[in-house]
Amino acid sequence: MNDKLHGTALREVQTEAELRACYPVMKELRPHLQNEDEFVARVTRQNEQGYRILAAWEHGEVVALAGYRLQENLVYGKFLYVDDLIAGEKHRSQRWGSQLLTHLTGYAERADCVKLVLDTALTNGLGQRFYFREGLLPGALRFGKLLKEAA
Repeated sequence: MNDKLHGTALREVQTEAELRACYPVMKELRPHLQNEDEFVARVTRQNEQGYRILAAWEHGEVVALAGYRLQENLVYGKFLYVDDLIAGEKHRSQRWGSQLLTHLTGYAERADCVKLVLDTALTNGLGQRFYFREGLLPGALRFGKLLKEAA
């Protein structure tokens, strides 16, 4: 998908080089990632579970991205889960998140999903405001129990 207005392209990350180009932006969202090699290894493992990355490119640089996967459960049926959604700090408030969500919504509709789902921290007020503007509404409160520190 090309956006002439911004001179950007939204496209699926296909190669290791493209994946490595995503690391600086993903690191802003996931600061616990130790290095680029760890990121590549983790995404490669997650690809086996259907995880994909859609990246927004501008002048050969990744400026925003969304990590997502198709899932199915008894709660929703078939749905698209957005694991990661981030615009690089220098590129925020330029509608990248909106463009990514619009693209993913269309993808989910074509895949016959009944819902698009994402989680955000209760402390992420700015993100929550953005999600409301984009038509996403809270539907649950997720609980978790830490069993060990993430590797």
